[in-house]
Amino acid sequence: MEPTSSVASAGFYLGAVAITSMMPGVNGDALIGAFAGAVVFAVHAKDISIIKRLVYMVVSLVIGYFAAPEVMRLSGLQSFTVAAFAASATVVTAALAGIEKIKAFDLSTLWKRG
Repeated sequence: MEPTSSVASAGFYLGAVAITSMMPGVNGDALIGAFAGAVVFAVHAKDISIIKRLVYMVVSLVIGYFAAPEVMRLSGLQSFTVAAFAASATVVTAALAGIEKIKAFDLSTLWKRG
C-alpha cells in the first residue's frame, strides 16, 4: 500500500470518527479514545495482514467504546477517553492470546492426572 493512500485512508477514518462523535447520544470522548487505541493496535501488529488488521481495528473500536464505562467502574478512571483507549488497545491482543492458549491446550492432560 502506498504511503499517500495510507495517509488518505487514515484521514478519512479519522474524519468519520470525528463526525460520528458529534452525533446525539454518542459519547465522543469514548469514541475518540477507542479509535486511538484501535490505531495503536493496528500500527503495532505488523505481522498480521492489512485486511485482518482492519477487521481487528473495527472490533477493537467497537469493544473499546462499549467497554469504557465498565473499565472506568473497575479501575477508578475518570476519563472515558483513557478508559476506551485502554480497552481498545488491549482487547484484541488479549483475545488473540486467549485463542492461542485454547488451541495449544491438550485435553488429554486432564485424563492423565488421575
